Order: sequence, then structure tokens, then C-alpha cells
Amino acid sequence: MDARRTSARRDAIADSIRGVYTHPSAAQVYDMVRSRFPSISLGTVYRNIAQLQEDGTIRCVGIVHGQERYDGNVSDHVHFVCEDCGAVIDLDFDPLGSDPEFDGAVIHRRELAYYGLCRECVESA
Repeated sequence: MDARRTSARRDAIADSIRGVYTHPSAAQVYDMVRSRFPSISLGTVYRNIAQLQEDGTIRCVGIVHGQERYDGNVSDHVHFVCEDCGAVIDLDFDPLGSDPEFDGAVIHRRELAYYGLCRECVESA
């Protein structure tokens, strides 16, 4: 595969996603990048997010409250998703241990998420 040309907008989008731990949606990334590139469109953000995912620079962590959320940490790790406020939080443990072996299959990626209420939502209830 040929290397993509560098793009200041794509770099800013990647930096915005990697620079926060909130697992932003495309709309949130758009809001972050728009201060630097006022003429950028939401469509440009979506196209660049797709390219960044294809390149393995970022990954989608799933749909939360109807919006895809993105993570700049592409290493295998576990997430907690608050079903009330929509927070997506990285968890620092590996509940699965080592990868199982599947009759010659090769595992490229694994995902696991826990769902419930975050501490703030529990305390405010």
C-alpha cells in the first residue's frame, strides 16, 4: 500500500483523538479541530477518521448514545461505558489473560467492554 500524503488536517484530527482520554465522537473531534481549521467540514473529519482507522492510527471503541467513539490508544485494552452519561473509560487490567489458541488461527485484535454506571452518575442518583 502506498503511503498517504501528509495532511495538516488529518494530523490535527489524529492529535485531537490521541490527546484526550474521553474517546471522542466525530462531532467532538470536529469541535476540537475547528478552532485550528475554521473552514474544516464535518465530512472532512469523518473521511480522515476513516483513513486513520484504516491506517491503524486510531480505532473505534463502539457506538455510545448513537455516536461512534474513537480511541487513540490502539493497544488491546478494556473499556467501561457509562450507560447514563456516555463516558468511555479505559480500564487498567486484563481480565482475559493470554489469548487462546484456535487451531492455527491468528488473533489480530480483541475487544472487551463493561457497561454500567460511572461513579459520578451513581453519586448523583
